[in-house]
Amino acid sequence: MERSWLFVPGDSERKMTKAAASGADVLILDLEDSVAAENTATARGLVREYLQSRPDREAQKLWVRINPLTTPMALDDLAGVMSGGPDGILLPKPETAADVVTLGHYLDAFEAASGLERGTTRIMPVATETALGMFHLGAYRGLTPRLSGLTWGAEDLAAALGAGTNRGADGAYSHTYEMARSLCLLGAVAAGVAAIDTITGDFRDKDLIERETQDGRRLGFRGKIAIHPDQVEIINRAFNPTEAELAHARRIVAAFAAAGTGTVGLDGQMLDMPHLKQAQNLLAAAK
Repeated sequence: MERSWLFVPGDSERKMTKAAASGADVLILDLEDSVAAENTATARGLVREYLQSRPDREAQKLWVRINPLTTPMALDDLAGVMSGGPDGILLPKPETAADVVTLGHYLDAFEAASGLERGTTRIMPVATETALGMFHLGAYRGLTPRLSGLTWGAEDLAAALGAGTNRGADGAYSHTYEMARSLCLLGAVAAGVAAIDTITGDFRDKDLIERETQDGRRLGFRGKIAIHPDQVEIINRAFNPTEAELAHARRIVAAFAAAGTGTVGLDGQMLDMPHLKQAQNLLAAAK
């Protein structure tokens, strides 16, 4: 299960090396927001070399965030890194769900040119970063087998809307951004892929990231993006079911198996099929 996704600037060899020891399930080698335009060509070379130096991805996947498809930089990014065989491409600022189809066609060509098995490079869009993209969150289902998740972003959406902030006076996300989060979750489930929660910007506030990660897990998110290595352990721990949760889920499954009915009583509560499905999902995720 890919719980923690750590952003790493693609123009910093030192940070990429350090990130490998972070415990993150996925490193997102960034060619977009964390890299100055004048450093992009250098970053592509560093990312490609890093990918090539780490062919064993069993313990940690390596993804690349390219620049938006609406810019000419996107194809240059792919040309610069695909020979390294990234596990996936994080697609920022899609305007429509069909952007993943376009990206899939590009990947077909680059995989063939690089001698990679066709279809092995996965795609996850940051699906809420444009106003138009917000209206396409229910349209990703069945577009490409490469799609492995949906995530959302509050910072670029605020910039697109001309907002001064994406949070209210209480520190919680404002309504528009909570809606983006919810629609991302619903869109991912509708598409049959994992929903991955967005960053917690203040990496020094460990209580905040703990709260936001636990909240995301309760809602149904399957992982969360980190912007600092110190956030990774908190995310991993939050998305690991506790022994108490696993034990309770096993009791639910056993109770239904013994009863052979659609409803059972357990610990003074009546449980029905949605409770069984939740327990089964938890046990499957733990595996």
